[in-house]
Amino acid sequence: MQSDVRRKLILFVIKLGILVALLVSLPILEGWINTTLLPELGLAVNEGVLSNVVVSERGTLSFTPATMITQTTFAIVLILFKVLRVLFVMMLVIAIVRFVSHLITSSRNKSDSSAIASSSILQTVLSVIIYIIAFFVVFQSQFPDIPLAPLFTGSTILGIVVGLALQDTLGNLFAGVALQADQPFQIGDVVVLSNRGSGVVEDVSWRGVKIRTFSNSLLMISNAVLGKEIIDVARKEDAVARNVFFSTGYGHSPATTQSVVREAIRAAENVSNKFRPVVRIRNLGADGIEWEVKYWLDDYSRFNDTDALIRERIWYAFQRESITIPYPTRTLHVERGSGHSPVEHHYDLVSARLSNVPIFDPLSEEEIALLAEKVKKRVYAPGELIVRSGTEGSSMFIIDRGKVAIQIYDNGNKIKVNELGESDFFGEMSLLTGEPRTADVVALVETEVMQIRRNSLKPVLEANPLLAQSITDIVAERRAKLNASQDTGVTDQAEVKKGIIRSIRKLFGLSKRKGEAED
Repeated sequence: MQSDVRRKLILFVIKLGILVALLVSLPILEGWINTTLLPELGLAVNEGVLSNVVVSERGTLSFTPATMITQTTFAIVLILFKVLRVLFVMMLVIAIVRFVSHLITSSRNKSDSSAIASSSILQTVLSVIIYIIAFFVVFQSQFPDIPLAPLFTGSTILGIVVGLALQDTLGNLFAGVALQADQPFQIGDVVVLSNRGSGVVEDVSWRGVKIRTFSNSLLMISNAVLGKEIIDVARKEDAVARNVFFSTGYGHSPATTQSVVREAIRAAENVSNKFRPVVRIRNLGADGIEWEVKYWLDDYSRFNDTDALIRERIWYAFQRESITIPYPTRTLHVERGSGHSPVEHHYDLVSARLSNVPIFDPLSEEEIALLAEKVKKRVYAPGELIVRSGTEGSSMFIIDRGKVAIQIYDNGNKIKVNELGESDFFGEMSLLTGEPRTADVVALVETEVMQIRRNSLKPVLEANPLLAQSITDIVAERRAKLNASQDTGVTDQAEVKKGIIRSIRKLFGLSKRKGEAED
Protein backbone atom coordinates (compact mmCIF):
# COMPACT_ATOMS: atom_id res chain seq x y z
CA MET A 1 0.00 0.00 0.00
CA GLN A 2 2.88 2.41 0.81
CA SER A 3 4.46 1.80 -2.59
CA ASP A 4 1.16 2.61 -4.30
CA VAL A 5 0.83 5.86 -2.35
CA ARG A 6 4.43 6.75 -3.20
CA ARG A 7 3.79 6.13 -6.91
CA LYS A 8 0.63 8.25 -6.80
CA LEU A 9 2.54 11.02 -5.01
CA ILE A 10 5.26 11.08 -7.68
CA LEU A 11 2.68 11.26 -10.49
CA PHE A 12 0.79 14.00 -8.64
CA VAL A 13 3.95 16.10 -8.20
CA ILE A 14 4.77 15.73 -11.91
CA LYS A 15 1.24 16.76 -12.95
CA LEU A 16 1.29 19.64 -10.47
CA GLY A 17 4.63 20.89 -11.80
CA ILE A 18 3.46 20.74 -15.43
CA LEU A 19 0.17 22.56 -14.73
CA VAL A 20 1.84 25.25 -12.60
CA ALA A 21 4.42 25.78 -15.35
CA LEU A 22 1.68 26.17 -17.92
CA LEU A 23 -0.23 28.62 -15.74
CA VAL A 24 2.92 30.70 -15.14
CA SER A 25 3.79 30.68 -18.84
CA LEU A 26 0.43 32.14 -19.89
CA PRO A 27 0.96 35.67 -18.45
CA ILE A 28 4.56 35.61 -19.67
CA LEU A 29 3.32 34.80 -23.16
CA GLU A 30 0.65 37.52 -22.93
CA GLY A 31 3.29 40.06 -21.87
CA TRP A 32 5.53 39.08 -24.79
CA ILE A 33 2.64 39.57 -27.20
CA ASN A 34 1.79 43.00 -25.79
CA THR A 35 5.37 44.29 -25.46
CA THR A 36 7.15 42.69 -28.37
CA LEU A 37 4.89 41.17 -31.00
CA LEU A 38 2.30 43.95 -31.27
CA PRO A 39 4.89 46.78 -31.60
CA GLU A 40 6.67 44.87 -34.31
CA LEU A 41 3.36 44.67 -36.17
CA GLY A 42 2.71 48.37 -35.59
CA LEU A 43 -0.14 47.68 -33.20
CA ALA A 44 -0.92 48.62 -29.61
CA VAL A 45 -3.78 48.40 -27.17
CA ASN A 46 -5.12 51.89 -26.56
CA GLU A 47 -7.89 52.24 -23.99
CA GLY A 48 -8.79 48.56 -24.42
CA VAL A 49 -9.01 48.84 -28.22
CA LEU A 50 -6.46 47.38 -30.65
CA SER A 51 -5.17 50.27 -32.74
CA ASN A 52 -2.58 51.04 -35.40
CA VAL A 53 0.31 53.17 -34.15
CA VAL A 54 1.22 56.12 -36.41
CA VAL A 55 4.43 58.13 -35.74
CA SER A 56 4.36 61.70 -37.08
CA GLU A 57 7.39 63.63 -38.40
CA ARG A 58 7.64 65.37 -35.06
CA GLY A 59 7.82 61.98 -33.27
CA THR A 60 4.37 62.10 -31.75
CA LEU A 61 2.18 58.99 -31.63
CA SER A 62 -1.32 58.78 -32.92
CA PHE A 63 -3.72 55.85 -32.83
CA THR A 64 -6.19 54.75 -35.45
CA PRO A 65 -8.52 51.80 -34.99
CA ALA A 66 -7.22 48.57 -36.49
CA THR A 67 -9.18 46.73 -39.09
CA MET A 68 -12.11 44.59 -38.03
CA ILE A 69 -10.28 41.37 -38.97
CA THR A 70 -7.25 42.33 -36.87
CA GLN A 71 -9.41 43.24 -33.86
CA THR A 72 -11.39 39.99 -34.15
CA THR A 73 -8.21 37.92 -34.37
CA PHE A 74 -6.77 39.65 -31.32
CA ALA A 75 -10.02 39.12 -29.35
CA ILE A 76 -9.97 35.41 -30.22
CA VAL A 77 -6.39 35.16 -28.97
CA LEU A 78 -7.34 36.82 -25.68
CA ILE A 79 -10.36 34.51 -25.25
CA LEU A 80 -8.11 31.53 -26.02
CA PHE A 81 -5.74 32.57 -23.24
CA LYS A 82 -8.65 32.84 -20.78
CA VAL A 83 -10.05 29.44 -21.82
CA LEU A 84 -6.62 27.86 -21.39
CA ARG A 85 -6.31 29.45 -17.96
CA VAL A 86 -9.73 28.03 -16.95
CA LEU A 87 -8.79 24.62 -18.38
CA PHE A 88 -5.41 24.46 -16.60
CA VAL A 89 -6.89 25.57 -13.24
CA MET A 90 -9.66 22.95 -13.48
CA MET A 91 -7.11 20.26 -14.31
CA LEU A 92 -5.14 21.34 -11.25
CA VAL A 93 -8.27 21.17 -9.03
CA ILE A 94 -9.19 17.72 -10.38
CA ALA A 95 -5.67 16.40 -9.78
CA ILE A 96 -5.65 17.71 -6.18
CA VAL A 97 -9.12 16.31 -5.37
CA ARG A 98 -8.29 12.88 -6.80
CA PHE A 99 -5.01 12.68 -4.92
CA VAL A 100 -6.63 13.68 -1.62
CA SER A 101 -9.45 11.16 -2.21
CA HIS A 102 -6.86 8.44 -2.87
CA LEU A 103 -5.04 9.29 0.36
CA ILE A 104 -8.29 9.10 2.35
CA THR A 105 -9.18 5.73 0.80
CA SER A 106 -5.67 4.33 1.38
CA SER A 107 -5.67 5.39 5.02
CA ARG A 108 -8.75 3.28 5.74
CA ASN A 109 -8.52 -0.27 7.04
CA LYS A 110 -8.59 -2.53 3.98
CA SER A 111 -10.35 -5.28 5.94
CA ASP A 112 -13.26 -2.92 6.62
CA SER A 113 -14.57 -3.06 3.06
CA SER A 114 -18.06 -2.01 4.14
CA ALA A 115 -16.74 1.32 5.48
CA ILE A 116 -14.92 1.99 2.21
CA ALA A 117 -18.03 1.21 0.17
CA SER A 118 -20.28 3.32 2.39
CA SER A 119 -18.07 6.41 1.84
CA SER A 120 -17.54 5.99 -1.92
CA ILE A 121 -20.82 7.68 -2.85
CA LEU A 122 -20.16 10.54 -0.42
CA GLN A 123 -16.70 11.08 -1.88
CA THR A 124 -18.11 11.12 -5.41
CA VAL A 125 -20.79 13.66 -4.50
CA LEU A 126 -18.33 15.92 -2.67
CA SER A 127 -15.89 15.75 -5.59
CA VAL A 128 -18.60 16.79 -8.05
CA ILE A 129 -19.63 19.69 -5.79
CA ILE A 130 -16.01 20.87 -5.52
CA TYR A 131 -15.60 20.67 -9.31
CA ILE A 132 -18.76 22.73 -9.90
CA ILE A 133 -17.81 25.41 -7.35
CA ALA A 134 -14.26 25.62 -8.69
CA PHE A 135 -15.52 25.96 -12.28
CA PHE A 136 -17.92 28.75 -11.30
CA VAL A 137 -15.20 30.68 -9.45
CA VAL A 138 -12.53 30.29 -12.14
CA PHE A 139 -14.89 30.97 -15.03
CA GLN A 140 -16.32 34.11 -13.43
CA SER A 141 -12.80 35.36 -12.70
CA GLN A 142 -11.91 35.15 -16.39
CA PHE A 143 -15.29 36.05 -17.87
CA PRO A 144 -16.96 38.34 -15.32
CA ASP A 145 -19.40 39.69 -17.92
CA ILE A 146 -20.95 36.26 -18.58
CA PRO A 147 -23.50 35.31 -15.83
CA LEU A 148 -23.44 31.54 -15.37
CA ALA A 149 -26.27 31.27 -12.85
CA PRO A 150 -29.02 32.43 -15.20
CA LEU A 151 -27.46 30.37 -17.95
CA PHE A 152 -27.82 27.11 -15.96
CA THR A 153 -30.96 27.81 -13.96
CA GLY A 154 -33.00 29.98 -16.28
CA SER A 155 -32.90 27.88 -19.42
CA THR A 156 -36.10 25.84 -19.54
CA ILE A 157 -35.07 23.91 -22.62
CA LEU A 158 -31.68 22.99 -21.10
CA GLY A 159 -33.34 21.87 -17.88
CA ILE A 160 -35.77 19.61 -19.72
CA VAL A 161 -33.03 18.09 -21.88
CA VAL A 162 -30.73 17.44 -18.92
CA GLY A 163 -33.59 16.09 -16.80
CA LEU A 164 -34.71 13.62 -19.48
CA ALA A 165 -31.17 12.53 -20.35
CA LEU A 166 -29.97 12.02 -16.79
CA GLN A 167 -33.13 10.93 -14.98
CA ASP A 168 -31.91 7.33 -14.54
CA THR A 169 -28.41 8.42 -13.52
CA LEU A 170 -29.68 11.03 -11.07
CA GLY A 171 -32.25 8.56 -9.73
CA ASN A 172 -29.50 6.02 -9.05
CA LEU A 173 -27.32 8.70 -7.47
CA PHE A 174 -29.95 10.00 -5.05
CA ALA A 175 -31.19 6.48 -4.27
CA GLY A 176 -27.58 5.48 -3.55
CA VAL A 177 -27.18 8.46 -1.20
CA ALA A 178 -30.40 7.44 0.60
CA LEU A 179 -29.24 3.82 0.91
CA GLN A 180 -25.88 4.89 2.30
CA ALA A 181 -27.58 7.17 4.80
CA ASP A 182 -29.74 4.27 6.06
CA GLN A 183 -27.05 1.57 5.53
CA PRO A 184 -29.52 -1.34 5.44
CA PHE A 185 -26.71 -3.71 4.43
CA GLN A 186 -22.94 -3.80 4.00
CA ILE A 187 -20.42 -5.77 1.98
CA GLY A 188 -20.44 -9.41 3.13
CA ASP A 189 -24.09 -9.41 4.25
CA VAL A 190 -26.54 -11.94 2.81
CA VAL A 191 -29.56 -10.31 1.16
CA VAL A 192 -32.75 -11.83 -0.23
CA LEU A 193 -34.65 -9.78 -2.80
CA SER A 194 -38.25 -10.65 -3.58
CA ASN A 195 -38.55 -12.22 -7.05
CA ARG A 196 -34.93 -11.35 -7.88
CA GLY A 197 -32.75 -13.82 -6.00
CA SER A 198 -30.38 -13.88 -3.06
CA GLY A 199 -26.66 -13.80 -2.39
CA VAL A 200 -23.78 -12.01 -0.69
CA VAL A 201 -23.28 -8.25 -1.20
CA GLU A 202 -20.00 -7.86 -3.08
CA ASP A 203 -19.88 -4.16 -3.97
CA VAL A 204 -21.84 -0.94 -3.33
CA SER A 205 -21.41 2.08 -5.63
CA TRP A 206 -23.29 5.22 -6.62
CA ARG A 207 -24.88 3.36 -9.55
CA GLY A 208 -25.99 0.15 -7.87
CA VAL A 209 -25.19 -2.97 -5.87
CA LYS A 210 -23.39 -6.16 -6.98
CA ILE A 211 -24.62 -9.38 -5.38
CA ARG A 212 -22.79 -12.70 -5.73
CA THR A 213 -25.50 -15.36 -5.85
CA PHE A 214 -25.09 -18.80 -4.32
CA SER A 215 -24.71 -20.26 -7.82
CA ASN A 216 -21.66 -17.92 -8.21
CA SER A 217 -23.30 -15.65 -10.79
CA LEU A 218 -23.19 -11.86 -10.42
CA LEU A 219 -26.48 -10.02 -9.91
CA MET A 220 -26.30 -6.25 -10.55
CA ILE A 221 -29.22 -4.07 -9.40
CA SER A 222 -29.43 -0.28 -9.78
CA ASN A 223 -29.99 1.82 -6.67
CA ALA A 224 -33.23 3.23 -8.08
CA VAL A 225 -34.69 -0.28 -8.43
CA LEU A 226 -33.20 -1.45 -5.13
CA GLY A 227 -34.83 1.43 -3.27
CA LYS A 228 -38.26 0.04 -4.21
CA GLU A 229 -37.51 -3.58 -3.21
CA ILE A 230 -38.32 -5.44 -0.01
CA ILE A 231 -34.91 -6.64 1.21
CA ASP A 232 -34.31 -9.41 3.75
CA VAL A 233 -30.85 -8.78 5.27
CA ALA A 234 -28.73 -11.20 7.31
CA ARG A 235 -25.77 -9.22 8.66
CA LYS A 236 -22.45 -11.06 8.69
CA GLU A 237 -21.66 -10.06 12.29
CA ASP A 238 -25.00 -11.38 13.61
CA ALA A 239 -25.86 -14.98 14.49
CA VAL A 240 -28.90 -15.58 12.27
CA ALA A 241 -31.24 -18.53 12.86
CA ARG A 242 -32.31 -21.20 10.37
CA ASN A 243 -35.09 -23.82 10.52
CA VAL A 244 -34.82 -27.42 9.33
CA PHE A 245 -37.89 -29.68 9.27
CA PHE A 246 -38.23 -33.45 9.70
CA SER A 247 -40.75 -36.06 10.86
CA THR A 248 -40.78 -39.09 13.15
CA GLY A 249 -43.20 -41.94 13.77
CA TYR A 250 -45.73 -41.80 16.58
CA GLY A 251 -44.07 -44.70 18.36
CA HIS A 252 -41.08 -42.63 19.47
CA SER A 253 -40.93 -40.51 22.61
CA PRO A 254 -40.83 -36.74 21.90
CA ALA A 255 -38.42 -36.21 24.79
CA THR A 256 -36.04 -38.81 23.37
CA THR A 257 -36.28 -37.30 19.89
CA GLN A 258 -35.49 -33.81 21.22
CA SER A 259 -32.45 -35.05 23.09
CA VAL A 260 -31.13 -37.10 20.16
CA VAL A 261 -31.50 -34.27 17.62
CA ARG A 262 -30.03 -31.61 19.90
CA GLU A 263 -26.99 -33.76 20.65
CA ALA A 264 -26.57 -34.66 16.97
CA ILE A 265 -26.32 -31.05 15.77
CA ARG A 266 -24.64 -29.49 18.79
CA ALA A 267 -21.09 -30.01 17.53
CA ALA A 268 -21.86 -29.59 13.80
CA GLU A 269 -19.63 -27.21 11.85
CA ASN A 270 -20.85 -23.59 11.48
CA VAL A 271 -23.50 -24.04 14.20
CA SER A 272 -23.09 -21.24 16.76
CA ASN A 273 -22.38 -22.37 20.30
CA LYS A 274 -23.73 -19.08 21.68
CA PHE A 275 -27.32 -20.29 21.39
CA ARG A 276 -28.86 -23.62 22.32
CA PRO A 277 -30.62 -25.30 19.36
CA VAL A 278 -34.41 -25.40 19.71
CA VAL A 279 -36.16 -28.67 18.83
CA ARG A 280 -39.96 -28.49 18.90
CA ILE A 281 -43.07 -30.13 17.50
CA ARG A 282 -44.68 -28.24 14.61
CA ASN A 283 -47.69 -30.46 14.04
CA LEU A 284 -49.18 -33.88 14.69
CA GLY A 285 -49.54 -34.91 11.06
CA ALA A 286 -51.38 -37.73 9.35
CA ASP A 287 -48.20 -39.76 8.82
CA GLY A 288 -46.20 -38.84 11.93
CA ILE A 289 -44.97 -36.11 14.25
CA GLU A 290 -43.71 -33.08 12.31
CA TRP A 291 -40.68 -31.41 13.87
CA GLU A 292 -38.74 -28.18 13.54
CA VAL A 293 -35.15 -27.64 14.64
CA LYS A 294 -34.03 -24.02 14.95
CA TYR A 295 -30.30 -23.32 15.13
CA TRP A 296 -28.00 -20.30 14.70
CA LEU A 297 -25.11 -19.98 12.26
CA ASP A 298 -21.67 -18.43 12.63
CA ASP A 299 -21.49 -17.68 8.88
CA TYR A 300 -24.93 -17.25 7.31
CA SER A 301 -23.56 -17.24 3.75
CA ARG A 302 -23.00 -21.03 4.15
CA PHE A 303 -26.56 -21.81 5.25
CA ASN A 304 -27.23 -24.21 2.35
CA ASP A 305 -24.29 -26.46 3.27
CA THR A 306 -25.11 -26.24 6.98
CA ASP A 307 -28.77 -27.15 6.40
CA ALA A 308 -27.60 -30.22 4.47
CA LEU A 309 -25.16 -31.15 7.25
CA ILE A 310 -27.93 -30.85 9.88
CA ARG A 311 -30.19 -33.19 7.88
CA GLU A 312 -27.30 -35.65 7.51
CA ARG A 313 -26.56 -35.65 11.24
CA ILE A 314 -30.25 -36.17 12.07
CA TRP A 315 -30.42 -39.15 9.70
CA TYR A 316 -27.36 -40.81 11.24
CA ALA A 317 -28.64 -40.16 14.77
CA PHE A 318 -32.02 -41.70 13.88
CA GLN A 319 -30.29 -44.76 12.42
CA ARG A 320 -28.36 -45.29 15.63
CA GLU A 321 -31.40 -44.86 17.88
CA SER A 322 -33.77 -46.81 15.56
CA ILE A 323 -36.05 -43.77 15.14
CA THR A 324 -38.07 -44.10 11.94
CA ILE A 325 -38.83 -41.31 9.48
CA PRO A 326 -42.39 -41.88 8.23
CA TYR A 327 -43.48 -41.47 4.64
CA PRO A 328 -46.96 -41.91 3.09
CA THR A 329 -46.47 -45.24 1.33
CA ARG A 330 -47.79 -48.77 1.66
CA THR A 331 -45.30 -51.60 1.42
CA LEU A 332 -46.20 -55.27 0.90
CA HIS A 333 -43.57 -57.70 2.19
CA VAL A 334 -43.51 -61.22 0.76
CA GLU A 335 -41.18 -63.58 2.63
CA ARG A 336 -39.98 -66.90 1.27
CA GLY A 337 -38.76 -69.76 3.43
CA SER A 338 -35.00 -70.25 3.68
CA GLY A 339 -32.53 -72.29 5.62
CA HIS A 340 -31.43 -69.39 7.80
CA SER A 341 -33.49 -66.48 9.07
CA PRO A 342 -32.11 -62.92 8.68
CA VAL A 343 -31.73 -62.71 12.46
CA GLU A 344 -29.58 -65.86 12.57
CA HIS A 345 -27.49 -64.55 9.68
CA HIS A 346 -26.96 -61.27 11.55
CA TYR A 347 -25.80 -63.07 14.69
CA ASP A 348 -23.42 -65.20 12.64
CA LEU A 349 -21.77 -62.08 11.19
CA VAL A 350 -21.50 -60.44 14.63
CA SER A 351 -20.05 -63.62 16.13
CA ALA A 352 -17.46 -63.81 13.36
CA ARG A 353 -16.41 -60.22 14.01
CA LEU A 354 -16.20 -60.76 17.79
CA SER A 355 -14.03 -63.83 17.26
CA ASN A 356 -11.42 -61.65 15.52
CA VAL A 357 -11.12 -59.29 18.48
CA PRO A 358 -8.05 -60.17 20.60
CA ILE A 359 -9.75 -59.26 23.85
CA PHE A 360 -12.28 -62.11 23.40
CA ASP A 361 -9.73 -64.86 22.57
CA PRO A 362 -10.43 -66.75 25.85
CA LEU A 363 -14.16 -67.13 25.00
CA SER A 364 -15.67 -70.28 23.53
CA GLU A 365 -18.00 -70.25 20.52
CA GLU A 366 -21.03 -70.56 22.81
CA GLU A 367 -19.88 -67.59 24.89
CA ILE A 368 -19.21 -65.58 21.71
CA ALA A 369 -22.71 -66.38 20.47
CA LEU A 370 -24.20 -65.38 23.83
CA LEU A 371 -22.39 -62.04 23.67
CA ALA A 372 -23.40 -61.49 20.02
CA GLU A 373 -27.08 -61.56 20.98
CA LYS A 374 -26.55 -58.47 23.18
CA VAL A 375 -24.57 -56.43 20.65
CA LYS A 376 -26.12 -53.29 19.08
CA LYS A 377 -24.83 -51.80 15.83
CA ARG A 378 -24.54 -48.02 15.43
CA VAL A 379 -23.50 -45.86 12.47
CA TYR A 380 -21.64 -42.52 12.77
CA ALA A 381 -21.02 -39.80 10.17
CA PRO A 382 -17.52 -38.57 9.24
CA GLY A 383 -16.35 -36.08 11.85
CA GLU A 384 -18.99 -37.11 14.39
CA LEU A 385 -18.10 -37.62 18.04
CA ILE A 386 -18.63 -41.18 19.25
CA VAL A 387 -17.17 -40.87 22.76
CA ARG A 388 -16.68 -37.60 24.64
CA SER A 389 -13.86 -37.13 27.16
CA GLY A 390 -14.98 -36.72 30.77
CA THR A 391 -18.40 -38.37 30.37
CA GLU A 392 -19.52 -41.52 32.17
CA GLY A 393 -19.12 -44.67 30.10
CA SER A 394 -21.08 -47.89 30.46
CA SER A 395 -20.28 -49.50 27.10
CA MET A 396 -17.38 -50.37 24.82
CA PHE A 397 -17.26 -50.31 21.02
CA ILE A 398 -15.81 -52.63 18.36
CA ILE A 399 -15.24 -51.17 14.88
CA ASP A 400 -17.09 -53.24 12.27
CA ARG A 401 -16.13 -50.93 9.40
CA GLY A 402 -14.58 -47.49 9.12
CA LYS A 403 -11.87 -45.67 11.05
CA VAL A 404 -11.71 -43.50 14.21
CA ALA A 405 -9.20 -41.15 15.85
CA ILE A 406 -8.39 -41.11 19.58
CA GLN A 407 -7.87 -37.54 20.78
CA ILE A 408 -6.83 -36.04 24.12
CA TYR A 409 -6.53 -32.43 25.31
CA ASP A 410 -3.21 -30.89 26.31
CA ASN A 411 -3.47 -27.28 27.54
CA GLY A 412 -6.63 -26.81 25.52
CA ASN A 413 -5.14 -28.25 22.30
CA LYS A 414 -6.40 -31.44 20.66
CA ILE A 415 -3.75 -34.12 20.14
CA LYS A 416 -4.40 -37.33 18.15
CA VAL A 417 -2.72 -40.16 20.03
CA ASN A 418 -3.98 -43.13 18.01
CA GLU A 419 -6.00 -44.24 15.01
CA LEU A 420 -8.11 -47.41 15.02
CA GLY A 421 -9.64 -49.47 12.19
CA GLU A 422 -11.71 -52.60 11.64
CA SER A 423 -11.74 -55.15 14.52
CA ASP A 424 -10.14 -52.60 16.87
CA PHE A 425 -12.02 -51.63 20.03
CA PHE A 426 -12.24 -48.65 22.36
CA GLY A 427 -14.15 -47.48 25.44
CA GLU A 428 -13.21 -50.57 27.45
CA MET A 429 -11.50 -48.59 30.25
CA SER A 430 -14.67 -46.79 31.35
CA LEU A 431 -16.79 -49.92 30.82
CA LEU A 432 -14.61 -52.10 33.04
CA THR A 433 -13.44 -49.65 35.71
CA GLY A 434 -16.36 -47.19 35.93
CA GLU A 435 -14.01 -44.26 35.46
CA PRO A 436 -14.96 -41.30 33.18
CA ARG A 437 -13.90 -41.38 29.55
CA THR A 438 -10.26 -40.28 29.19
CA ALA A 439 -10.29 -39.31 25.49
CA ASP A 440 -12.49 -38.21 22.61
CA VAL A 441 -13.19 -40.72 19.85
CA VAL A 442 -14.11 -39.17 16.46
CA ALA A 443 -15.19 -40.98 13.28
CA LEU A 444 -12.77 -40.18 10.45
CA VAL A 445 -15.02 -41.76 7.81
CA GLU A 446 -18.52 -43.24 7.97
CA THR A 447 -18.02 -45.77 10.75
CA GLU A 448 -20.19 -48.65 11.96
CA VAL A 449 -19.49 -49.94 15.46
CA MET A 450 -20.80 -52.75 17.65
CA GLN A 451 -21.75 -51.53 21.11
CA ILE A 452 -21.40 -53.87 24.11
CA ARG A 453 -22.99 -52.64 27.33
CA ARG A 454 -21.91 -53.51 30.87
CA ASN A 455 -24.95 -55.66 31.66
CA SER A 456 -24.30 -57.68 28.48
CA LEU A 457 -20.67 -58.42 29.45
CA LYS A 458 -21.33 -59.39 33.07
CA PRO A 459 -22.68 -62.95 32.39
CA VAL A 460 -19.70 -63.69 30.16
CA LEU A 461 -17.21 -62.50 32.79
CA GLU A 462 -18.90 -64.63 35.42
CA ALA A 463 -18.75 -67.71 33.18
CA ASN A 464 -15.14 -67.28 32.02
CA PRO A 465 -12.56 -66.08 34.61
CA LEU A 466 -9.79 -65.90 31.98
CA LEU A 467 -11.60 -63.11 30.15
CA ALA A 468 -11.08 -60.73 33.09
CA GLN A 469 -7.34 -61.36 33.02
CA SER A 470 -7.16 -60.92 29.22
CA ILE A 471 -9.06 -57.65 29.44
CA THR A 472 -6.82 -56.47 32.29
CA ASP A 473 -3.63 -57.01 30.27
CA ILE A 474 -4.94 -55.07 27.27
CA VAL A 475 -6.42 -52.25 29.36
CA ALA A 476 -3.15 -51.92 31.29
CA GLU A 477 -1.17 -51.71 28.05
CA ARG A 478 -3.45 -49.01 26.65
CA ARG A 479 -3.40 -47.07 29.89
CA ALA A 480 0.41 -47.14 29.85
CA LYS A 481 0.40 -45.62 26.33
CA LEU A 482 -2.07 -42.93 27.40
CA ASN A 483 -0.03 -42.10 30.51
CA ALA A 484 3.12 -41.86 28.40
CA SER A 485 1.43 -39.44 25.95
CA GLN A 486 0.18 -37.32 28.85
CA ASP A 487 3.45 -37.63 30.80
CA THR A 488 1.76 -38.59 34.08
CA GLY A 489 4.84 -40.39 35.44
CA VAL A 490 2.96 -43.66 36.14
CA THR A 491 5.29 -46.57 35.20
CA ASP A 492 4.53 -49.50 37.58
CA GLN A 493 2.59 -51.92 35.33
CA ALA A 494 2.05 -54.47 38.08
CA GLU A 495 0.31 -51.95 40.31
CA VAL A 496 -1.75 -50.72 37.35
CA LYS A 497 -2.96 -54.28 36.62
CA LYS A 498 -3.84 -54.87 40.27
CA GLY A 499 -5.89 -51.67 40.32
CA ILE A 500 -7.72 -52.63 37.12
CA ILE A 501 -8.61 -56.14 38.26
CA ARG A 502 -9.90 -54.77 41.57
CA SER A 503 -12.10 -52.26 39.69
CA ILE A 504 -13.47 -55.02 37.44
CA ARG A 505 -14.36 -57.24 40.39
CA LYS A 506 -16.04 -54.41 42.24
CA LEU A 507 -17.98 -53.07 39.25
CA PHE A 508 -19.21 -56.44 38.01
CA GLY A 509 -19.62 -58.04 41.45
CA LEU A 510 -17.08 -60.82 40.78
CA SER A 511 -15.51 -62.87 43.55
CA LYS A 512 -11.78 -63.53 43.70
CA ARG A 513 -12.13 -67.09 42.55
CA LYS A 514 -13.81 -65.89 39.42
CA GLY A 515 -10.91 -63.59 38.58
CA GLU A 516 -7.32 -63.66 39.64
CA ALA A 517 -6.45 -65.76 42.65
CA GLU A 518 -4.78 -62.93 44.53
CA ASP A 519 -3.66 -59.40 43.87
